[in-house]
Amino acid sequence: MEVKTSLLDNMIGVGDMVLLEPLSEDSFLDNLKKRFDHSEIYTYIGSVVISMNPYRSLPIYTPEKVEEYRNRNFYELSPHIYALADEAYRSLRDQDKDQCILITGESGAGKTEASKLVMSYVAAVCGKGHEVNKVKEQLLQSNPVLEAFGNAKTVRNDNSSRFGKYMDIEFDFKGDPLGGVISNYLLEKSRVVKQPRGERNFHVFYQLLSGASDDTLRKLKLDRDFSKYNYLSLDSAAVNGLDDAANFRTVRNAMQIVGFMEDEVQSVLELVAAVLKLGNIEFKPESRCNGTDESRVKDKNDLKEMCELLGIEQSVLERAFSYRTVEAKMEKVSTTLNVAQAYYARDALAKNLYSRLFSWLVTRINESIQAQTKARHKVMGVLDIYGFEIFENGDNSFEQFIINYCNEKLQQIFIELTLREEQEEYVREGIEWTNIEYFNNAIICDLIENNQNGILAMLDEECLRPGTVTDETFLDKLNTICADHQHFESRLNKNSKFLNDHSLPHNCFRIQHYAGKVLYRVEGFVDKNNDLLYRDLSQAMYKANHSLIKQLFPEGNPAKVNLKRPPTAGFQFRASVGTLMRNLQTKNPNYIRCIKPNDKKASHIFTDSLVCHQVRYLGLMENVRVRRAGYAFRQPYEPCLERYKMLCKRTWPHWKGPAREGVEVLMADLQIPAEEIAYGRSKIFIRNPRTLFFLEEKRKQCLQDLATLIQKIYRGWKCRTHFLLMKKSQIVVAAWYRRYAQQKKYRNIKSATTVVQSYTRGWQARKLLRELKYQKRCEEAVTTIAAFWHGTQARRELRRLKEEARRKHAVALIWAYWQGLKVRREYRKFFRANAGKKIYDFTIQRIIQKYFLGLKSNMPSMSPIDKKWPARPYGFLDGVHTELRKIFHHWRCKKYRDQFTEEKKAVYEEKLEASEIFKGKKALYPSSVSQPFKGDYLEISKNPKYQKLNSAVDEKVLLADVVNKINRANGKGTPRIFLLTKKNFVLADQKTGQVKASIPLPDVTSVSVSTQKDGFFALKLKEGSASAVKGDFLLSSEHLIEIITKLHRIGATAADREKLKVDISDEFLVQFKQDKVCVKFIQSSPKNGNSVSCKRKNNRLLEVSVPTSP
Repeated sequence: MEVKTSLLDNMIGVGDMVLLEPLSEDSFLDNLKKRFDHSEIYTYIGSVVISMNPYRSLPIYTPEKVEEYRNRNFYELSPHIYALADEAYRSLRDQDKDQCILITGESGAGKTEASKLVMSYVAAVCGKGHEVNKVKEQLLQSNPVLEAFGNAKTVRNDNSSRFGKYMDIEFDFKGDPLGGVISNYLLEKSRVVKQPRGERNFHVFYQLLSGASDDTLRKLKLDRDFSKYNYLSLDSAAVNGLDDAANFRTVRNAMQIVGFMEDEVQSVLELVAAVLKLGNIEFKPESRCNGTDESRVKDKNDLKEMCELLGIEQSVLERAFSYRTVEAKMEKVSTTLNVAQAYYARDALAKNLYSRLFSWLVTRINESIQAQTKARHKVMGVLDIYGFEIFENGDNSFEQFIINYCNEKLQQIFIELTLREEQEEYVREGIEWTNIEYFNNAIICDLIENNQNGILAMLDEECLRPGTVTDETFLDKLNTICADHQHFESRLNKNSKFLNDHSLPHNCFRIQHYAGKVLYRVEGFVDKNNDLLYRDLSQAMYKANHSLIKQLFPEGNPAKVNLKRPPTAGFQFRASVGTLMRNLQTKNPNYIRCIKPNDKKASHIFTDSLVCHQVRYLGLMENVRVRRAGYAFRQPYEPCLERYKMLCKRTWPHWKGPAREGVEVLMADLQIPAEEIAYGRSKIFIRNPRTLFFLEEKRKQCLQDLATLIQKIYRGWKCRTHFLLMKKSQIVVAAWYRRYAQQKKYRNIKSATTVVQSYTRGWQARKLLRELKYQKRCEEAVTTIAAFWHGTQARRELRRLKEEARRKHAVALIWAYWQGLKVRREYRKFFRANAGKKIYDFTIQRIIQKYFLGLKSNMPSMSPIDKKWPARPYGFLDGVHTELRKIFHHWRCKKYRDQFTEEKKAVYEEKLEASEIFKGKKALYPSSVSQPFKGDYLEISKNPKYQKLNSAVDEKVLLADVVNKINRANGKGTPRIFLLTKKNFVLADQKTGQVKASIPLPDVTSVSVSTQKDGFFALKLKEGSASAVKGDFLLSSEHLIEIITKLHRIGATAADREKLKVDISDEFLVQFKQDKVCVKFIQSSPKNGNSVSCKRKNNRLLEVSVPTSP
């Protein structure tokens, strides 16, 4: 069974502020600090998550953590943002409830990171698949694009979101993401033209200059040096921990994943470059004849480059910076702009250009990530929007005013939805609902947004009013209309109790927000609300050839001129906030309140005053009081009984009945007062946190008692088990020892018996041996005596036989000598006559024998080309010596020939035949001897280029080579493929492989060649044959010897044709159609290298020049 933990287990401080006791601002801050010091950055207020920015990486976002919080109850584990994301996702998937996650907090509190964590968790726990993964990747990769164009480095945050973002993620019925829609609110476009000290412009400008390639910057007419651009602040251009070049590559990759085309990316970069160039345009005054000053562009180089980027005529944009056209009904009035107005127009154009580009990016991303199906979708909204802003120096302007207005609306809906959720749960559980007193900030929202007397309505009215309109007139109007409002104060307002207090200047007013009083400086309210862009600039932008510019400035179309004044920034923002509030009203809310612990962006530092300020304007104490107004803690019966059942004997260890009855028995046994608890349909409600802590303390004590009991039982079991094990071991050891002792005794007895037996057997054996030895000696004595006797008898007989044999031999020897003497006496006269010849024959025989033995030891090698042979020792052996040399040479040639294969034999036969034809006749022959006859030089059967030609020839190709066919007209050669078979020779085009001529070999009568080192030869055809219509062929080849040899050999082996005649002469006739042409070979000096050249001298003569050999 899986053991589940609880929010209350191992709790550092209090995990849920609803349980904080006593509840005060100091105890609230102490609890946050205690948890922060122990790296517990998340704390609950009921279902609201408080997130402290740790300013460092924590190991609490691993895949293992995702699995730990997956499909778990919200209060089952320690507080975490994953718990809220899982609760929202499961409610959407299982209960079909649309969800929204509202993330608020001031700049640097970690709102953007919190939204990323929520989206990454949802992406990790939802379904898998190619299309689902693609949608998830696109949703996640939209963040880097929007951060590059909408985030900037501020004094509070290195990656501060300067716009509000609301993303609706759409899911199907299975809970898999289908797409999303992004809405953006109030981009801080004033940052484009001016940044406070210590802050940067939007990231994309620095990323482009740092990370783009040199080629891209050259196309955009930009330089990497930040100091060359007026719109980029230099004091904080480089930020520690931010790699702009790497981030630029990340943004390019993200835009590709989201679905931006390459031309769209290029267009966006061109507009970014144009904004930088626009900031470098400067103006100078120029006096006119009527005494007024007119602005003129100082250096037109940046203006020219910007116009080239956007495809605008330079003169059109230059005029728009110098003149302004005002239309009223049917009249047009053109007025000049002074230098201040020109700079205002330039900055207004830069702000509008960048703001509209950002809106286009959001729209373009929505086109890529929106769901493709039309069916109803489940929706989870994630709102990442700026928190309440109060600048300590009182420099709160129009931007802070509308930001705080948005937060007032969010606080209003937060209180309403929180109370509504509480009331619905009480009704659902059947608990009596009691009204809760709380501060309703609707009166503040009405002060700002009332259509009649609201501050925004009066600001719009002042902007549209004819006549002189200034920030001071706007403040006067506020003092007049809002004088009686209890949450509005100014120096002339009766609600201001300290009219002489200089902390409230004349040009300021103060509003009592739910988070505290905020002082606003009215300077710039009217201009920022107007957000005015001169019509001349809009029309100049519309005339651009840049496709994206036309989309961004549709009001510049002359055909659609609208004289109606465009809506103000305040009106647009109020409408957007109204739409957002209506959207949030339809969804189940989930809240993440982000807090930054210090202004130094450092870890482990907790600044009490700063955190206290955020706790106040986030209304966290108000939130806790609303949650605690009724019952502070509620829990389903099953986990409650499971957690506290050990506190009652009747419920421990197992309760057999329903869980509610078990909880009632448990509470009655603990004597909990009835007013402290209430029983709902599925949950128990506990009014005071002290009651819960009492239960936890009792449980802790009971767990200690149970632990002691378990330890006691375990130790007893362990001792008994050890004793039984020792007893069993003693029995085993005794048994083994007795066995060992008996085995040892047996081995001793067995050893003694063996010794006695061995001694007895030895005595018996020795006795038997003595008897056998005596018997053997007796037998040997008899044998020895008999042997000596037989030996004596044999020796006597041997001596007798030897004596008899000597006598017989002496008689025979005497007889032989006598016979020899008689023969010598008879033949002495004949011996003297034949002795010389016999001696001569013997001597000659010995000399020949010695000659052959010497020849044997000095034999030459078996190579047929080895011409060595031993010297002749005697003159009379000259003929024999020569004949033996021939015989040996023939014999070793035969041995050498016997090693040849049929193919090699044929090659040598061809070489032999070439020698018979050309040796001593053709100067080219010696250089061909060492070159083997390859035959197929083109590898026609393997080369796919000649596949068609190979299929056209039916027979086996004996020779394939490239030859030059000599043209009679100019003597130049045309490359042709020459194929030779047993029946035909074929000429084909070298490039196409098309057969140009196929000549049967019987039609070839002779071949003519020169005596020199050229490769020319003429194939003469039989007169009257069909092949001879176009005449003979004059060809040139590097393998002339091989071609003619093969032609001659084919003719010699064919029985049905005459032997081919080879004519070797430096002058011969060639038949070209009807004319005969003389081909003459002459030797010339090598002027142009060693190449042979052929030239036409006249209609009857072709002269071939052959270079002489050096």
